[in-house]
Amino acid sequence: MKQSYSGPVKAVILDWAGTTVDHGSLAPVRVLQEVFAKRGVPISEEEARRDMGVLKIDHIRKILFSETVSARWSKAVGHNPIESDVESLFADFVPLQLECLVKYSNVIDGVAETVGRLRKRGIKIGSTTGYTRPMLEMILNPAAAQGYAPDCAITPDDVGAGRPHPWMIYANAIRMQVEPLEAIVKIGDTPVDIEEGLRAGVWTVGVARTGNMIGLSTEDFAALAPPEEATRLKNARAQLASSGAHEVIDAVADCEAAIDAIEGRIRKGERP
Repeated sequence: MKQSYSGPVKAVILDWAGTTVDHGSLAPVRVLQEVFAKRGVPISEEEARRDMGVLKIDHIRKILFSETVSARWSKAVGHNPIESDVESLFADFVPLQLECLVKYSNVIDGVAETVGRLRKRGIKIGSTTGYTRPMLEMILNPAAAQGYAPDCAITPDDVGAGRPHPWMIYANAIRMQVEPLEAIVKIGDTPVDIEEGLRAGVWTVGVARTGNMIGLSTEDFAALAPPEEATRLKNARAQLASSGAHEVIDAVADCEAAIDAIEGRIRKGERP
């Protein structure tokens, strides 16, 4: 019989946009809205954010084939959406996203310092994303220049499929030589981040304030009136918790307490 794991967290796997860079996860939303608007089919920010976190071509597919957008597409374009429309939209999306990424590559406050402290605890730092490899390459160097460079950075291109499949997490574990999976924590700002972690059999932590669930830049969030800020945070935390997150935090800078709590649960014999 396999002995239960009772040791410390060995690795943390972080999402990118909305978790470690791009407060509010603005880059993908702005480009998605631009791409659809150019076809005469404007989409709302809510429609652009609904499936955030999946591979971008899958994200476009989900938007296009949603009931409301599909109806608007048929009216504007003259035919019901088909798979070639997805491919065409994605072809438009890629260069615009590449152009936009550096503008929105600022590392979120506290990330670099927190990662430094995690490493002092012997924790390895991995990452997964909904970006393609060329897109991620655009932000790796700017992030490193700001003090954040994960030990491993996996994209859907590297493993054949994106979230919610667990393959990117498995690839992180293999490349960083970390086992068992119960010693890994996945941190991200979308429900599909949480699903990715749960499918992989690792612990999950949702990020409420800096990411897609609120969707505001640092400055816009700071400008909220206190009651509005409290309401938005409460709703974001609730959505991530209902997605199955083992812990919910407001930002990566708050993750050490969540990791301590998870290590306590491990010592009690709990499993993800």
